[in-house]
Amino acid sequence: MDNKEVQEIKEAPKMPFGWALFCIAFLLISMILSLVWLDIPVHINLIIAIAVTLLVSWLNNGHNWSLLSDAIDYGGKICIQPTIIMMLIGVLIASWIASGTVPMIIYWGLKLISPSVFLLTACLISAIIAIAIGSSWSTAGTVGVALMGVGLGLGINPAMTAGAVISGAYLGDKMSPMSDTTNLAPAVAEADLFDHIRSMMVTTGPAFVISLIIYGLLGLKYSADSVDSAMVAATMDAIQSHFTMNILLLLPAVVVIVLAILKAPSIPTLLLSALTSVILAMIFQGQSLSSILNILDGGFSIESGLAEFDRLMNRGGLQSMLWTAALGILGMLYGAIMEKTGLLTAFMEKLKPLVKSTGGLITTVIVSCTILLAATASQTLAIVVGGRMYITEFKKKDLLPQTLSRTLEDSGTIISPLIPWSLCGAYMAGTLGVSTVSYLPFAFFCWLCPIIAIIYGFTGKFMWKTGDIASKKVYSSEPAPEAVPAE
Repeated sequence: MDNKEVQEIKEAPKMPFGWALFCIAFLLISMILSLVWLDIPVHINLIIAIAVTLLVSWLNNGHNWSLLSDAIDYGGKICIQPTIIMMLIGVLIASWIASGTVPMIIYWGLKLISPSVFLLTACLISAIIAIAIGSSWSTAGTVGVALMGVGLGLGINPAMTAGAVISGAYLGDKMSPMSDTTNLAPAVAEADLFDHIRSMMVTTGPAFVISLIIYGLLGLKYSADSVDSAMVAATMDAIQSHFTMNILLLLPAVVVIVLAILKAPSIPTLLLSALTSVILAMIFQGQSLSSILNILDGGFSIESGLAEFDRLMNRGGLQSMLWTAALGILGMLYGAIMEKTGLLTAFMEKLKPLVKSTGGLITTVIVSCTILLAATASQTLAIVVGGRMYITEFKKKDLLPQTLSRTLEDSGTIISPLIPWSLCGAYMAGTLGVSTVSYLPFAFFCWLCPIIAIIYGFTGKFMWKTGDIASKKVYSSEPAPEAVPAE
């Protein structure tokens, strides 16, 4: 998001706090009631919330529809590229299955990985791939899909597998210098990129180690004796019967990693990997040009006679992402209306009095970014709006900018897949085939990071100040003294 858009956020019209609170409360309460009781489709719930917010805005801005029309246009502008990426990943999933890339990964995963260490292994593999390519979405849509298949074959709870994949994917999304959020957060906080990455290690490191320990302990309940060996053997036989194995089938994954290292944009990277898969599917799997193009649209489909195997393979395609894309568009539209009409600013301003202590400041930033994620469905808006709102408070306390950028990532980035109607939550649920509510308890990394950040805030550890640079105390755990509030 550029400086012009940040300036536009600051210049949003004034709106009454009561109406802002009403709009956000209506969205959150209606979503919770829908998910746990009323069973209203989430898309319809969002449309109702959008209608309520439009009515409130229209009544409070002198019945001026042009402002609301501009907000709708703005929402469409900021969601178009993520929506295209989402649909391309649907195409990529189908092409990786049709080419044999995903089946081969599942085959060797079933052959080599022990059930007792699978969750830990899934988290580590996802983290390594996400650090390499800088994208949690691409990681979940490729290796993540294959790991879900391996987990199902080994009899692992799918919600646990999804939680492990997401934990690893978001470690990489947070720590990779090629990630968009890793570059956005320090830009908003006015910090250096690599100072920002180093500062994140103090929250990311403990959270990830604790997550791995938990996954290791959870894995102890699974052993070779608990695996349905007949089902594993049948799945491996089905893969060998329907797909030709060849080391070249890993080329689509290599393309993604190499282009990511070369800092190629996401869309060309996804397209080139899909094209590579299409060629491999025609050469090794006997797909015709017509059949593979239909697979890219409608997803891969097979009837092997083995229901579990068919459920693993029958997925992907552009059409499979339309449900998720529609949810993302509606969520971003709601957020754009809240932002452009000033309702979001009116609500967030009321949180500023809570920042008197360093612990209160860190907690307020995390709570604010969580509310922004719920209200806008966008981690980008959460990071930008949250960062610009509190940057002055960090400067008043003489805190280094990387403490703000780190906190923005500990909330705006990490919590995003835990919000069911956010772009990230909807994408992860749609791609991995597990609802957000189901995998949330097992995405340990995503809720440990903000908890550790808040603990540091109240203890003063790793709350570095400008004087710490000269005394070489930056990145040490020595508690920093509270700054004297500015007059």
